[in-house]
Amino acid sequence: MKVRPGRKVVHQVTDAQPSLSADIGRREKRYFIQMGIRTLCLILAVVLNVPWPIRLVFVAAAVFLPYFAVIGANQPSRGMSSGFDAEKPNQTEIPRHRREIGS
Repeated sequence: MKVRPGRKVVHQVTDAQPSLSADIGRREKRYFIQMGIRTLCLILAVVLNVPWPIRLVFVAAAVFLPYFAVIGANQPSRGMSSGFDAEKPNQTEIPRHRREIGS
């Protein structure tokens, strides 16, 4: 947001970011749902008597879904700042919170 010299910055409620705990909670919920789908794919690949191409799809989903789940879980929400502003070159403060879910 650019501000002209001499004008006041007006903040709106819609500019507010979600709290850190709400953001982490949302990402954890999405991660657990994806891991549930992975578990279901693995069980279906073993239990169902289906042709090998379909079984291969279940196995591939069970193998590759964790990668995408972790990437998505560590990705902050849109609009969340990382705590570092590249436009301010003389920033000395270190961000207080890491926005990642530990493994």
